[in-house]
Parts: sequence; C-alpha cells; structure tokens
Amino acid sequence: MTENTPAPEHPREVTMRFLAEPGDVNYGGKVHGGIVMKWIDQAGYAVAVGWCGHYAVTVAVGGIRFVAPIGISDLVTINAKLVYTGSTSMHVAVDVSARDPRGGTERLCTHCVIVFVAVDQQGGRPMPVSQLTQESDEDRRLAEYALKVMDLSKDIEHTIARYRDAETDAKNTEAAS
Repeated sequence: MTENTPAPEHPREVTMRFLAEPGDVNYGGKVHGGIVMKWIDQAGYAVAVGWCGHYAVTVAVGGIRFVAPIGISDLVTINAKLVYTGSTSMHVAVDVSARDPRGGTERLCTHCVIVFVAVDQQGGRPMPVSQLTQESDEDRRLAEYALKVMDLSKDIEHTIARYRDAETDAKNTEAAS
C-alpha cells in the first residue's frame, strides 16, 4: 500500500448490525438520539480510517434527520458509505434503519452526512487522503448531495453567528446608553 492509497481490504462502505438494548433507550422506550449519533460516528469512523489508513477526527455532521424512532430490541442497521473526498477530508453518508427482528419491514430512522479529517498522531495536523473516483451516476449524485448538505450546514452556522453578533451589538448599545 502506498502512502495515500486505501488498502483493498478496506472498502468504502461499512454495515453494522445489532439489537437496541435496554440501556440505549429513554423513559419513552425509544433509543436516545445521542446513542444514535454515537453509532453514526462509529460507523463513519470505520469507513474513514479504513479509507485513509490513519487516525481521523469528526469535524462536522450535517443534515441529520430523525425520521422514525428506534424501539427497544429493534434490529438496527447502520450503513456508512464514503461519498466524497477533499484533500484531507472524507464525507460519509450514513443511513440508520431498524425493524422488529421477529418480523416487520425495515424503516429508515435517521440519515446524515458526517465529515472526517485524516490527521497525524503526533500533532493532529491534517494529512492528505486518497481521492475517491466518482465512477457512476449514483456516485456523482451522492457526492453532490454531501456537498449540498455541508453547504446548508455552513449557511445555518453563518445565520446563527449573525444573530449572536446582532445580540451582542444590542447588549453593547444598551450598556453604552
């Protein structure tokens, strides 16, 4: 394996399956959103480090939607797929679905895009990653989607910053009067 070439035994997609346990749920009998976010991060991390062959850190999660609850004892499937690479970043689309293991249809519960950056272990400096080649229309569509989700997240951050700035300005003006 060369410096920036992903190992062939590490695919760009990972699927994890397990049962939602009693310790994962809240008083309403549904899995905590924070637990789901932990699972998303773990699956995304497996894809990222498998792709880059180095330590990686989570830098952003965009477009997370909780569309259906996960109940106790549901069979949970987390599919994480690398959909875009920057010079040091890896964008991973993650779908979380669940179903009653005794029968029933699988339902999408959560979806998001999570971004990791490869870093060296000495100083935590970003490291280059191998570039993902978009070989199919589906690959190109997923890459565009990931970039749009992250752009939307950045727009939201800028809007929040403007509100904070306006609030600070108003407090400063009030204090000066």
